[in-house]
Amino acid sequence: MATVPETHLDAWRGVLNAHSTVVVAAERALAAAALPPLSWYDVLWAVRRAPGGRLRLSSLADHLTISRGGLSKLVDRLEDAGMLRRERRSDDGHGLDAVIMPDGKKLLRRMWPVYASVLEETVVAALSEREATVMSAALARVAETAAERRRAQ
Repeated sequence: MATVPETHLDAWRGVLNAHSTVVVAAERALAAAALPPLSWYDVLWAVRRAPGGRLRLSSLADHLTISRGGLSKLVDRLEDAGMLRRERRSDDGHGLDAVIMPDGKKLLRRMWPVYASVLEETVVAALSEREATVMSAALARVAETAAERRRAQ
């Protein structure tokens, strides 16, 4: 049977609790500003930062904390709203890319100040620069370890 040291379990609970609390605050702030939910921002940002503003749909789920089924429905809504579109991949013709549209970029610019304000009031207010650097590096190692295990299976 696996054993997880209490300090590591506390760290994991801290990540989950912090994530949940900050996401709820961001969702409330976006709703109060009559903006779409944070999931829209996350998808649009992942596509926007990809080379050429396009990202293979099968890769998009790897950038988000949403199920593939939920992602498909969310991409449908974003496409219906004119924020992105699906396009056949030119390299193989089989896969699909999500491509950000000008309205998607505009929406990101409208959502960011609201989202950034929440992050400033929570994450920036709570962590020093050094703590944020250490935390970022540690969580990147956790993500990479999990990804390596997934690839090995």
